[in-house]
Amino acid sequence: MGAAAIPGLELSEVMGMALQYLFAMLRIGAFLLAAPLFSARFVPLPVRILFAAVLAMPVFSVAPLPDPEMLSRLDAVGLVIRELAIGVAGGLVLQIIFGAAAIAGDWIAATAGLGFAAQIDPTSGTQSPVISQFFTLFLIATFVSLDGHLLAVSMMVESMRILPPGQGLDAQAMIKAGLSTGSIMLDLAARLMMPVVSVLLLLNIVIGVMTRSAPQLNVFSFGFPLTIFATVLLLFVTAPTVAPVLADTVDAALMALRAMLEAAGNG
Repeated sequence: MGAAAIPGLELSEVMGMALQYLFAMLRIGAFLLAAPLFSARFVPLPVRILFAAVLAMPVFSVAPLPDPEMLSRLDAVGLVIRELAIGVAGGLVLQIIFGAAAIAGDWIAATAGLGFAAQIDPTSGTQSPVISQFFTLFLIATFVSLDGHLLAVSMMVESMRILPPGQGLDAQAMIKAGLSTGSIMLDLAARLMMPVVSVLLLLNIVIGVMTRSAPQLNVFSFGFPLTIFATVLLLFVTAPTVAPVLADTVDAALMALRAMLEAAGNG
């Protein structure tokens, strides 16, 4: 009696499955490279690749992937570009709305005369005012505490069902939904900075009137320390009101991401 054959896979089947797995990583990997928190400089590139590899596993059960024969042809270039575009667009939608915190911090620093107090931002690697970094890190902490990062990743995985590979993509609707996030960003930035900027503006008017009526009062020796003290005090007083606005920023970013994916799926 002959020995029983050992079940296994042909090398071509293994290579086909590996090709499909790499294809499943494209959308998630592009999203991780563009989305806030995941794209921060303090997150090493091997960690992002590992995240993309792990998060690509549920994709096999969400939507059917193209055949390995199709992925091995030149026609697959369009599919690859489409997957990368969806992932990058999803990450940029979150990144644009999260920019409201940086804009609010920049305007507060400029109004308070603290624009020169800048250092390297650990999230982007660029130089920005300290107040801007404070708001940005506060927003990222709120994003993580509200499990926004988990919801964003789950939306991108679920997008494989809304936008399965090979289906038509409404690029104009996706671009229009992405551009609409600019107004949301400016609205949230105004809500963040107006309590502090409005008081600082009135304070600067008072200091200007005082130095005009009493020229012996030097602006740099009198007005600048007073402005810095008022800025720190206002940031401390308005901290309880900033947290709800940052939570609304996270909600608005997630809703904009879902709206963009649904609009693109209508094609």
